[in-house]
Amino acid sequence: MHSGKEGKGGTATPIAESDSEIEHEPGEKNVSRQMSESSLYTTEDEEEDETHNKIELGPQCTLKEQFEKDKDDESLRRWKEQLLGSVDINAVGESLDPDVKILSLEIKSPGRPDIVLPIPEGGKPQCPWFTLKEGSKYSLKFSFLVTNNIVTGLKYINTVWKTGLKVDSTKQMIGAFSPQSEPYTHEMPEDTTPSGMFARGSYSARTKFLDDDNKCYLEINYTFDIKKEWLAT
Repeated sequence: MHSGKEGKGGTATPIAESDSEIEHEPGEKNVSRQMSESSLYTTEDEEEDETHNKIELGPQCTLKEQFEKDKDDESLRRWKEQLLGSVDINAVGESLDPDVKILSLEIKSPGRPDIVLPIPEGGKPQCPWFTLKEGSKYSLKFSFLVTNNIVTGLKYINTVWKTGLKVDSTKQMIGAFSPQSEPYTHEMPEDTTPSGMFARGSYSARTKFLDDDNKCYLEINYTFDIKKEWLAT
């Protein structure tokens, strides 16, 4: 949702940390529970390069297997318990594949009511999905639920076109998360829509949520408008 474009309510944090880097506008991400993540902007070709250069880390293990490893080492056991917090191993420990469900999407703009975006059936919402005012500040906020196993390298990728030409490609690494009953919430860094006669009009875009294995948890193909004023509420 980029046009030139908190974890759960509690105390747990993501289980992997990385530095943050923003190309378009420096700034911090407003993430609750001290979620750490990194973001960068890439092209689709760079995406493909990352796929080809991906390091194989060995066979994946269930959470139950992870806990069984080195179970006689007290320090390792305590570290794993601290790492995964209140995860119910008996409930999720038999599954190899994590699952991530995107629960909500909202566009926030200072002084404006949040724009709630219904997650569409089949990944294709009505046209246009939303309208933004030119030259206005905004950010995307979303919540997601992780089940079954740890998800690593969860990332948000968004590509935007205008009149058939790619005008923006955004990628943000969100992090690694353990399964839990409460959803995580993440807010993207604030950005500003372009302005001027040539910036106004209709855009097409594609948003994806992927993990390190390029498993896609949600793909949305949509259009949105940038206009001189906000739509009347």
